[in-house]
Amino acid sequence: MTGKADVTGKAGASEGAGPAGGGGAYGGDGMTTDGVPRGDGVLGDDLPGSGGRGRDGRVDDELLGRVFLTRVIEPGDEAGGRWVRERGVVEVARRLREGGRALPGVSGKRWAGLCARAAQAEPRRDLAVARAAGARFVAPGTAEWPGQLDDLGDARPLGLWVRGRPSLRMWALRSVAVVGARACTEYGAHMAATLAAGLAERGWVVVSGGAYGVDGAAHRGALGAGGATAAVLACGVDRPYPPGHTGLITRIAEQGLVVGELAPGDHPTPSRFILRNRVIAALTRGTVVVEAAYRSGSLVTARAAQRLGRHTMGVPGPVTSALSAGVHELLRGDAVLVTDADEVVELVGDMGELPPDRRGPVLPTDLLEPRARQVLAGLPARGAATAAEVARRAQTTEDDAIARLYELRALGYVERHGDGWMLTRQTVISVRGGRSR
Repeated sequence: MTGKADVTGKAGASEGAGPAGGGGAYGGDGMTTDGVPRGDGVLGDDLPGSGGRGRDGRVDDELLGRVFLTRVIEPGDEAGGRWVRERGVVEVARRLREGGRALPGVSGKRWAGLCARAAQAEPRRDLAVARAAGARFVAPGTAEWPGQLDDLGDARPLGLWVRGRPSLRMWALRSVAVVGARACTEYGAHMAATLAAGLAERGWVVVSGGAYGVDGAAHRGALGAGGATAAVLACGVDRPYPPGHTGLITRIAEQGLVVGELAPGDHPTPSRFILRNRVIAALTRGTVVVEAAYRSGSLVTARAAQRLGRHTMGVPGPVTSALSAGVHELLRGDAVLVTDADEVVELVGDMGELPPDRRGPVLPTDLLEPRARQVLAGLPARGAATAAEVARRAQTTEDDAIARLYELRALGYVERHGDGWMLTRQTVISVRGGRSR
């Protein structure tokens, strides 16, 4: 390998990336690793932007250029996104590989750092590593690309690495993000798992970040309900993080999807976690926050969702809990309070997906006519009352009160003792006890 790295990975030919033979980043089946047809299978030996290509080299150059850039440009870098939009992937890759004068919008120091990264990038090798891990690269404009990510503008991912069989685009069409505190309480874990299970049972994909706490509870809730879930990581999809969730993330990859912007093997950093959250917000129809302190990263996801015009929801908690303070702050703004999956679906679902009517238990007195209920309420909780006393309390005539009292006696609510009327013992226990006013 000489001074500057070949952005097509030519210097990494030992990975088996020959043009027509099998193996390496491109197999002999006429498809790229993300399912893009490669025409006659000839990649061409020239670099992206250098002019020499196979008969369908344009597709391969674009793909390899994007893979190259995911190794060089940090997620959410709007300057890099603007370069790609204005100059094209191939041209930006060429300029970074060759160095020279900086592209607009960055300092000389930053440009030098990008070029140093470019010198080490080997996109063919990254594709080969991803394929060995069961991952594929999904680029904007391909059939699997979720169009809603384009709402991010120049901060849109250059592409996404995906592990798992389902179509990312199809799953994203009916998805909800459930995020929250890593150091959550038992209440937070319970609510996250219950919400996720309810959403999964209703046919929604639960998206979260694979972290400890609320994220992990949401993923487990969806999996436990036999539903669909996707984890968006802040590192390479071949490198589960946190390590304690290796088993969970592996299970998600087997039954759902694991998604990330960073090239295989890349590690997470605090800034990458924050930038990852914009993908979760853009990918889904809405974001539910379950427990979050004032400085929680999940609030970044919620605010990104608000900026993108997505639904933002919060699950309330105890006002004495610092882990609910951030959620309550959201609810004081434009977020909507939700308590279960039905209320989430009412917001993010299609027209007509309404939650059931909410009401308390039906008491026996609810079945009485209003005037009979009024007379019943005129009887004392203990002891007897005359018909005249009941009439005064019920604001009706004595004759009407007597007629209603006999109806109530026939139904077993009251009994007569001489000139007085009183509630039966069963009525005192079941009706008066359930109607504490």
